[in-house]
Amino acid sequence: MSDRGYRRPRLLSPVREHLRDTFWFAPTLGLLSTFVLWWVASTLDTEIVEHLQDAGAYEEVRDLISFAADAKTIVTTISSAMMTFIGVVFSISLVAVQMSSGQLTPRVVRIFVRSRISKLTLTVFLATFSFSLLVLTSYESETDPRRVTSVPLLQSLLTLAMVGLSLLLFIAYVSSTLRLMQVGPVVDHITRHSFRVLGRMPVGAPEGAPLAAETGQIMHWGRAGVLQDVNVARLVRAARRQGVVLRLIPRIGDFVVPGIPVLAVHGGTAPPRRTLRYTISVGVERTLHQDLAFGLRQLSDIALRALSPAINDPTTAVQCLDRIVQFLAAVVDRPLGTVHHRDGRGEVRLVQDVPGWTDLVDLAFEEIRWCAVGSPQVSRRLLAGIGDLMLLAPEGRRTPLVRHRALLVQSVERTVPEAAEREFALFPDHQGIG
Repeated sequence: MSDRGYRRPRLLSPVREHLRDTFWFAPTLGLLSTFVLWWVASTLDTEIVEHLQDAGAYEEVRDLISFAADAKTIVTTISSAMMTFIGVVFSISLVAVQMSSGQLTPRVVRIFVRSRISKLTLTVFLATFSFSLLVLTSYESETDPRRVTSVPLLQSLLTLAMVGLSLLLFIAYVSSTLRLMQVGPVVDHITRHSFRVLGRMPVGAPEGAPLAAETGQIMHWGRAGVLQDVNVARLVRAARRQGVVLRLIPRIGDFVVPGIPVLAVHGGTAPPRRTLRYTISVGVERTLHQDLAFGLRQLSDIALRALSPAINDPTTAVQCLDRIVQFLAAVVDRPLGTVHHRDGRGEVRLVQDVPGWTDLVDLAFEEIRWCAVGSPQVSRRLLAGIGDLMLLAPEGRRTPLVRHRALLVQSVERTVPEAAEREFALFPDHQGIG
């Protein structure tokens, strides 16, 4: 099997992905960092005043007190207005996300949750608010330069800098949220993440040597849910120490319940259960971390919703077909069906089943084909896409493409009575109806 360009997954890769699926980690980390930053700035402000007082530079201290008094008005305004600003901005954003999920698919909410700019904006907004409150506690009523202990000079400057950063991030955040409401950027985002999943997979030809006989199974003992990902590095390490090969029984994206087998053991005894802790991640919905087919599932969902009578937007379906064909063209000549993960010595330690070529083609075209009969724009684009894939596909992979093309032609011929309309609907066109 050729693993060119493949990097073995890092041990903490699943943890990093799970944190990206949360919206609390970055703001919480930002708030903790804010307290540290305030403590450092407060300490430096105190040392600056002490240094000037030791040097007898009381005029300079008086100037600092005057500057801080002027800055206090700004800091007070920031602290009182920032939380209101946060509430208004994110309330409007949630409405925009809800509209986008209703128009496209509920899965686009995950794009908002994983958005780095959304998390960074909220983090900086909350940090600015909390930092301004902390700065207000540093102001003293004492105005005598000989008796004052601290003047929040650096703290005030940092507050102003954080406000400026908040304004810049607000512009970027609005732009990012508006893109989330557009079909093109959303399907492009889904496609790019699907290619990342493909790039992380060591897809290749099946191993020449078959697996040893199955010697045991490991049951799922956690909660019921969707199999989101597996910790490949931890499983490979556990299999290497035990001298066995592990085979993942369900596919990523399958719904698993307690008591069903999730891992098969080949060539020896099963690794101890403690070594397999936190290797199987189960959640409430599918993710794109290791799920090769989930990108196509989302694109198909958006196209189906666009073709529903309630929305009737075939142009959106055509945009989804553009990206579907792009993804299938990238995997048309790649070995699929089984993934072999190796240890550092190059020995296979984990075998994982992934969707094959026929599975991906059926997922991409089956449901859309059923809805494309009444829309010549979609049927024309679908035929053009199948024609492009036929040119790229090896001989052994043309069968599902030929089948979908034949079924589409039969459906249109059976549904459209007029010969001229049938001919128009079955003419391949990369723009649907350009």
